[in-house]
Amino acid sequence: MQNATLVALSGQVALRRKLDVIANNVANMDTAGFKRVSLDFEETTMPKASATLFPRRDRDNRFVRELATVHDFSAGSIEMTGNDLDVAIEGENGFFAVGTPAGERYTRAGDFAIDSTGRLVTADGKPVLGDGGEITFEPEETNISIAHDGTISTSAGLKGKLRIAEFPDTTVLSKDGENLYSASAVPQAPAFVRVRQGALEKSNVSGVQELTAMLDVQRAYERISNMVKQQNDLSSRAIERLGSVNA
Repeated sequence: MQNATLVALSGQVALRRKLDVIANNVANMDTAGFKRVSLDFEETTMPKASATLFPRRDRDNRFVRELATVHDFSAGSIEMTGNDLDVAIEGENGFFAVGTPAGERYTRAGDFAIDSTGRLVTADGKPVLGDGGEITFEPEETNISIAHDGTISTSAGLKGKLRIAEFPDTTVLSKDGENLYSASAVPQAPAFVRVRQGALEKSNVSGVQELTAMLDVQRAYERISNMVKQQNDLSSRAIERLGSVNA
């Protein structure tokens, strides 16, 4: 009975972790460039006991454990905003390169701005990188234009070109917080890329899908909780009966 409780507990822990991931997806439904996250689980078997004196042979105890975090990098829908500093990458391939104190990171969120020093930055103030490094503007510059290949120009002329990084194998990417990804491999320059100025890629999270998944998790959690309660009640009755026999 203790083993049954431990198996149930492993399932509850997995479901709680899955619920946290679903809640995070829902919370970022309106975050530009956010990619849906899901979890993969696997069944793991504990070694069998070595006792041979019982009429029935010992059975395996099968637990649940988290196997991997999976990111869905499918493209979200593109929404026109009319803001000159909003940029969307069309299609699934390509990420904007961003400079951070920890090194280069990557994002699909193109809601850019210009900070007090004239740098092109992400929504949380990190510098957006071009082919030649950070992209900067002078206060008097106007008419910011971003071509389909990422080339940026203003009233002062050419300012640089957005550096787009491509990862043929997206499993090398891991979430680094603030809608950024780190990479365990060197990115490639895409053979073809097309960006759209005045637009943002929306999150690829489906509210209906996440709500359905959340309800499924809650029902599964309740079923396990009921099973644990039944096991505890059975244990209590067994202890009471043994106590009365000994008395």
